[in-house]
Amino acid sequence: MLMPVHEIANEQERASAPVAMVAPAANATAIRVPVIARFLPSLTDLAFLMPIFFIFLKMGGAPALLGDGDTGWHIRTGEWILNHHQVPVADMFSFSRPGAPWFAWEWLWDVMFALLSRAGGLAAVVLASTLVVCLTSVALFRLVRRKCDNGLVAIAVTLLATGGCAVHWLARPHLFTFLFFAVALHITDRADMGRPALLGWLVPLTLVWTNIHGGFFVIFLILACYIGSNLLNAVIEPDPICRRGFLRATLPWLSAFAACLAVTFINPYGWQLHRHVIAYIADPYLLRHISEFQGANFHSLGAIYFEPLMLATVAAALWAVRQRRFAEALLAVGWLHLGLIVQRNLPLFSIASAPLVAGGLAAMLRAAASSPLAGQIGRIARGFQRASISVEETDRIGRVHLVSAGAFALVGLLLFSPQPLSARFVPAFDPEVFPVKALPVLAAKETHRIFAQDQWGDYLIYKLYPSTHVFIDGRSDFYGDDFGEEYLRLLDVQVGWDKTLDRYGIDTVVLSPKLALSSTLKISRDWRVVYDDHFAIVFRRNSPAPGSSASDSEGSNRNRAIAKVNTQPAS
Repeated sequence: MLMPVHEIANEQERASAPVAMVAPAANATAIRVPVIARFLPSLTDLAFLMPIFFIFLKMGGAPALLGDGDTGWHIRTGEWILNHHQVPVADMFSFSRPGAPWFAWEWLWDVMFALLSRAGGLAAVVLASTLVVCLTSVALFRLVRRKCDNGLVAIAVTLLATGGCAVHWLARPHLFTFLFFAVALHITDRADMGRPALLGWLVPLTLVWTNIHGGFFVIFLILACYIGSNLLNAVIEPDPICRRGFLRATLPWLSAFAACLAVTFINPYGWQLHRHVIAYIADPYLLRHISEFQGANFHSLGAIYFEPLMLATVAAALWAVRQRRFAEALLAVGWLHLGLIVQRNLPLFSIASAPLVAGGLAAMLRAAASSPLAGQIGRIARGFQRASISVEETDRIGRVHLVSAGAFALVGLLLFSPQPLSARFVPAFDPEVFPVKALPVLAAKETHRIFAQDQWGDYLIYKLYPSTHVFIDGRSDFYGDDFGEEYLRLLDVQVGWDKTLDRYGIDTVVLSPKLALSSTLKISRDWRVVYDDHFAIVFRRNSPAPGSSASDSEGSNRNRAIAKVNTQPAS
């Protein structure tokens, strides 16, 4: 039987390992294990607890997961779907583009979390998001440990990867892309190890993924790496029999690719979803104006985690290429490239690189322990190997993950507590990020049309919809480049800014005092300050907006014309 190239390499490594470093024999399992040992915490429990530690001890807790206002409009969209028993095809949140074509591409997440919100408010949303992140960490750890056969190496690399992922932990649909990405890597790794039938599980995974988040296209990048690896091995393989074996091995992957692609069309919007995703990720406006679409920021707190991963990835990729494990190298280096040019890809890079880095590190330690290295390096390597074997002997015991369940239950109790232990367990939008204190003024009957920053628009949708609509919110794919540029010109008080406020009949403005528009409105005779807490300023007009009493048909026709132009690429 043809053995995969990387399996041959692994067999050679195991054969060269010293006897003292070989894992315990199979008859060691006959040793009676005390019952209490099955309730002790394991490395898997530690992997589950890592995100809880990051979120509630380092990142600011529940408000950090709600640090992006998009959560608000996602929940309201889900409620709309539940109330109307259909997915939306036109906007219902803005007064600037009423009725413009809009699709809730992540409708399944919206529905699930709307149900959670109805049942338990934002506490349920935060708790469910925390669970998704914890499961992602566990899935990654189990994959990494399988690739390196060393629990200590696996948990250390998982810690680095978890820290790299933490930069984008928000209660939004993309958390499921992290989880599904780790699960897909599990499936493809098992398939590559000689179980290609497992690729069939990618089909239902892709179907669910497609309706939860636009990142479903990631599955095709994974499959392409394995297909490319088999083809590359076939090209460089001198033995004709082995070459044909590599070509035959490509067929299940091609079939999985085709089947997964087919089920992506099972969504409420059909082929338009694919057109939208392509147009969205190729839009240069996003790269210029949206922070998470810009290049990697090495001044961020997350750099301490992904910088070591980047360096280790390059070294491990060279090691993998020498063993002709091209799929792993392509995955890790490919996501390294994508993470450098768009920082929202850094979590996916962290997940993709972790198995390769751990495998390379474990191989290096085995080589160091078995080589006649003199001095401290050899002693450290051999001591680490002995410690790793000892840990593996106990950690492989079947466990009841009581510690993980208990910690998660405790977090739930603290989130739902009427008297939270600290602000970290208050499931609410942070008043240092959103205009929470100004909400009573904005909800007053004098308010009809509010202009706010896009992120604040998300928060206002969550708090004031359907009684109040917004000028703009975080749905950058809906508003389009032209409208986005108009919004930025207004914030920067460029020529015609006042006419923009008049044209849309805006009677209330809420902004950060740091913005140029705030300073201009303070000295304008047409506007007055009605609220100022030094974080958010609310302005109201001194007289009705010019044209605010114009016929609805005129305004509607104007807005629909704008919508038609702006949505042309995605319609």
